[in-house]
Order: sequence, then C-alpha cells, then structure tokens
Amino acid sequence: MSDTPQPSQQFVPIKEIRDGVVYLKNGGLRQLLIVSGVNFELKSEAEQNLILGGFQNFINSLDFSVQIFVHSRKVNVDNYLAKMDMRKKDEQNELLKIQIEEYANFIRSFVDQNAIISKNFFIVVPYDPIAAPAAAKGFLGLFGKKTSDNEKNVMEKENLEQLRHRTEQVIEGLSQTGIRAAILENEEATELFYNLYNPQLVEKRTLDIAK
Repeated sequence: MSDTPQPSQQFVPIKEIRDGVVYLKNGGLRQLLIVSGVNFELKSEAEQNLILGGFQNFINSLDFSVQIFVHSRKVNVDNYLAKMDMRKKDEQNELLKIQIEEYANFIRSFVDQNAIISKNFFIVVPYDPIAAPAAAKGFLGLFGKKTSDNEKNVMEKENLEQLRHRTEQVIEGLSQTGIRAAILENEEATELFYNLYNPQLVEKRTLDIAK
C-alpha cells in the first residue's frame, strides 16, 4: 500500500455546481433548499397539532427520499464591526461617537468570550438517473453503439426536469405547513460545502432565507 498522501478532492463526491444544481461524480443530481424555522414552542397546542399534521402529510406525499439537516456555524461579525467603525468616523456628535465605540467594544468582548452560533435548516432533494448495467454497456459496445453528445444533452435535460419537478413538489409541500424554502444558488451552495468541509473556520457570510 502506498503511503503517498491522496488529494482531499478525491474524497469529495461533488463533480461541480452549476445553475444551482449539485452534480455528483456518480452521476446523481442534488438540489439544496434552505428553509425557514418555526417557533414551535411558542405555538398553541392546536397550532402545534396543525403543524405536525401538515408536515406528516407532506412527508407522506413524497414518493422519493429527502435529507433534512441542521447546520450550525460560528458567525463572523468582522463586517458588522467594520460598519460600526465607519459609522463612528462619519458621526459628527461626539457623544454618539463615544456610544458607538463603547457598543463596538462590547460586541468584540462578548464575541471573544462567547461564540455566536447561527443555525440554518436545509433539505436536499435528490435525483439519481437510472444507469444501464455494466454488462449491457459492454454488449452494446460490441456493436459500436455509443451515446452521442446530443443524446447526452437530451438525457441531462430530462434528468434536470425530474429534479426540478421534485424540488417544486417539496417547496409547495412545505409552504402548506407555513415553512418557506428557497433554492441555493451556485455561490451559496459552494459556501455551504466550504463550511461543511472546514468546520473549524468561521463562516464567510450568513445564508438567508429568501424573503
């Protein structure tokens, strides 16, 4: 067995992220949704029962599996503190300048002693195209049958349409329970995976649910 270090990229199952879709190395497709939370404990018993019933109906309506996960990240407040410093410089009132500086120092001290953690909720919508068995591929290869670029494009469009249909079904189902969901675009999905694979680092910015 070779002791040569292997590049970390080979352990990441992602091939690329394009047009808000995660393309896996095994041919699978994934759509990432960020979803809003619900203050369940603040609801009345009747409201809680309605939410639970609606969510149960949503899960039962799906004929495919989804992954639900919560991602906790340490919040980076550097940008916020930089804005406070800029505001202090622009402020003409000396008393307000002092108050802004004291407030910024309080935030710095608080963050140094207590990490601020944000939680985001995500749903992964999958679609795995059915691949022909290796034996069948070999058999077709005897006759020189190869998939053309045009056929590949057609299959990719069909697969993306199936994924889009599933995503719309999930978003609509969640809306019936009062939960909003939004598709992560390329930059947002890339940032999410960056944080997942680098948990020791603070987040670069906060992912927000679409208003």
